[in-house]
Amino acid sequence: MNGLIALMAFSVAATIGAGVWLELRPHRLPSPRWLQGGLLANIALFGLTLASTLLLGMQEVLAAEPMAAAGATAEITLGKGLALIGIGLPTALAAIGAGLALGPVGSAALAVIAEKPEMFGRTLIYMGLAEGVAIYGLVMSILMLGKI
Repeated sequence: MNGLIALMAFSVAATIGAGVWLELRPHRLPSPRWLQGGLLANIALFGLTLASTLLLGMQEVLAAEPMAAAGATAEITLGKGLALIGIGLPTALAAIGAGLALGPVGSAALAVIAEKPEMFGRTLIYMGLAEGVAIYGLVMSILMLGKI
């Protein structure tokens, strides 16, 4: 488990380092193909390590014994912490997706309303559809939270 966390930390550090290097020296690249392959490999490595760490954490939480006494203090283990992070990921990713969708939809809606004010109701519907993605992520997190 510690090896996976170290691998994930290395992948994050390498991706951040590559981004900083590109920001400071954008014209000194050996070749764009090398850069794309290195960044994609780091991002894929991070995603794979994160998924496997969360999977191992969920197995540890599901295998744990339930609390014997109701008044006992609840200890959060590494597995439970990783499970909670995994439960929060759908909400986070859905909110990011909704934000990416609302940007163009909102600007287009403002442009349409400036031209035709009677289209206000339709633009609200389109914005509500884009925002619904975040609500679906929140519902999934609430359902998964009920499992632990």
